[in-house]
Amino acid sequence: MAFHRITYHPTYRFATVHNYGCTFRCPICSYKLRSGADGRPGHAHPRPERFLAVEEIRAALRSVAPEKVYFMGGEPTVAAELPELLAFARDELKARTYLGHTNGSKLPLANLNGANVGLKAWDEAVHLAYTGRPRQPIFDNFAAAFRAGLEMKANVVYVPGLVDLDQVEAVAAWLAELSCDIPFHVMGYIPVPGQPYARPSSEQMDEAVRLCRKHLTHVAASHLTSQEALDLSARDDRFQVQRIA
Repeated sequence: MAFHRITYHPTYRFATVHNYGCTFRCPICSYKLRSGADGRPGHAHPRPERFLAVEEIRAALRSVAPEKVYFMGGEPTVAAELPELLAFARDELKARTYLGHTNGSKLPLANLNGANVGLKAWDEAVHLAYTGRPRQPIFDNFAAAFRAGLEMKANVVYVPGLVDLDQVEAVAAWLAELSCDIPFHVMGYIPVPGQPYARPSSEQMDEAVRLCRKHLTHVAASHLTSQEALDLSARDDRFQVQRIA
């Protein structure tokens, strides 16, 4: 089992099913900002006290009848029960289904409407240093999901000294070859304790956005501090959710 928590937003009518674990090994993962992580590879979050059985998840989702169901992590595709829950959400709840964020390692999936994929870096050496995994399968999976008709979004974390401006722009240029209308979000790196990289400046973020807008129509950015990242509900009412399981 991997899913351990479910939240619901009654105004926007979406539920989010949260998982534990990841297939990547990213030393700069922002989840490491939360205290209590056990430090094992692929586990930046503290280990949950218990995991939810499939029937518990079904019952919780039935109780709110969401219009959309998001699966997030960690990396939601590590959960063996994900395909079963995607089918349940689509067939029984008649909900639209999304991977709220994913590293793209198992796309496309049946019964999935869309995904927001973190594309870590363009150069193979940088991608391997960042994630421990090769780059090409991720980009191939994104392209396959897009061509299959899924609603695809992408994001990149701008990390000066690791994922530099050339990397960020190269990812945007590649996305534009699929469609210049793919939504793209540039996130400023939030320093993780023990790592050597600094948070980008406002000027660096502006330049990253400018470069991406040379290629893509819909480019957004966020430049959060560590404290802001730990309390997203204070900035965005979409994070003001209720826990239902």
